[in-house]
Amino acid sequence: MASYFLTIDNGGTNTKVAIFNDQGDQLAVSAFPTKNRERKAGFHETNLDDLWTALGAAAHDALAKAHLTGDQISGISTVGHGKGLYVLDHDQQIFMDGILSADSRAEKLATTFESSVSDIFAISHQHVMPSQAPVILRWLKDHEPENYAKIGAVLSNKDFIRFLITGDVYQEIGDASGNNFVNLDTETYDQRLFDFFGIPEMFDKMPKLVHATDQCGVVSPAAEKMTGIKAGTPVFGGMFDIDACAIATGVLDNDKFSLIAGTWNMNIFPNDTMAPEDSGLMNSIFPTGKKLIEASSPTSAGNLAIIIKMLMTAETRDAKAQGKSIYDDLEVFLQNTDATFAKLIYFPFLYGSNTDPEATGSFIGLRSNTTKSEMVRAVYEGIAFAHRYHVQSLLKVLGHQPQVVRMSGGGTNSPSWVQMFADILNLPIELVESNELGGLGGAITSAVGSGQYATLEEAAAKMSRVKARYEPRADQVKIYDQKYAAYVSLLTALDGSWSSLKAFQEGAEQ
Repeated sequence: MASYFLTIDNGGTNTKVAIFNDQGDQLAVSAFPTKNRERKAGFHETNLDDLWTALGAAAHDALAKAHLTGDQISGISTVGHGKGLYVLDHDQQIFMDGILSADSRAEKLATTFESSVSDIFAISHQHVMPSQAPVILRWLKDHEPENYAKIGAVLSNKDFIRFLITGDVYQEIGDASGNNFVNLDTETYDQRLFDFFGIPEMFDKMPKLVHATDQCGVVSPAAEKMTGIKAGTPVFGGMFDIDACAIATGVLDNDKFSLIAGTWNMNIFPNDTMAPEDSGLMNSIFPTGKKLIEASSPTSAGNLAIIIKMLMTAETRDAKAQGKSIYDDLEVFLQNTDATFAKLIYFPFLYGSNTDPEATGSFIGLRSNTTKSEMVRAVYEGIAFAHRYHVQSLLKVLGHQPQVVRMSGGGTNSPSWVQMFADILNLPIELVESNELGGLGGAITSAVGSGQYATLEEAAAKMSRVKARYEPRADQVKIYDQKYAAYVSLLTALDGSWSSLKAFQEGAEQ
């Protein structure tokens, strides 16, 4: 008799409830946009009561689509965006909005902390980013002390979702270790990290650490009413989306890279040893026990959606009138153009940069005869170049090419874009059958947690299957190598020169 596993995958752009069987077949998915409230520039927040209501409706919808009843679900895992901040008060009640991983309010603080990162790198093996929870907590302490004083529990996104389902408060260690909270050698919280960020009182607000496949409670009667899933159903630790996508694509050791082109540009591989401080890379604890080496920044597919909104209003409207999506038309456009088409460079820095923290989204090379189509193709290419920039850092640490890149995220919906990634990286790229990889990663976790499979490796081998492979094309590789050289040269030339533009922009906004 088949087992069925439900995953709640709360991403920064979309939230999904997905159901899989124990062979990894995707039976149903119900999705809704993650509401992002930007009350000030750089603030990215979501109302948590609204999120819970929407999650409940999506769970009912997914069960109906899968033709299952709530008592047929064998286990639940939560998957969520890393970083950001979700807190409860001293009575374990919601009192403020969740803060998403795209949040950049604490950019200046992060820059200050990063300048002294040598003080803590030997403990956390992490660099400092604006959306890490300790940095946001320090920002709250400085700017919203009344909220800071109310905090009784500090959670990551998927730990908060699990709390909604079970009423129990835990922090899964992979997520915590990617958030500058954990000593990677002892695999425990370390008071020195809290002291470094100037938030020593938060040390006692940290929930017990658990692993991805640990059972962390059961569905509560209140959650049964909200979701339709039977009270008493086991709920497992889960993991942040980077880990979930790696496991779902079968990236379990360093002969493969996992590349996620979604809201964030993520490039990772599991390894036995950690990356050194001077690599600029992040280290965290992977659910298999290895260390995850990560190069990431908010420089991926989110840029494309914004540029399409800016440049292609009429085309989007026309596509809709014909019962199509603008992305259908863009796929045909990509199929009929190549690396020679766009004569300009795009920096995908609308949400932040992977070089200078002051850098902003930019086109370079506009001429009197530049077309809108060229600009759009340059955006596709620029996002892939930003991924290559990170992949180069990973290659330096690994010391050799991986056999293959397994790609996930919204970017995989475009076969032409996946081919472009293969050409720009000059590496073969494979896609797996499931298109809900966070959901599949969660299902694999539940399958191990419930005893269906003994290890994550065994479950991934049974539940994840490759469906397509893209080989780099030599003629395109050659042109993209020249373009990428220009991309890096321009980035290098502008390094340290963005601050005057930022000062002007901020002055004009006040």
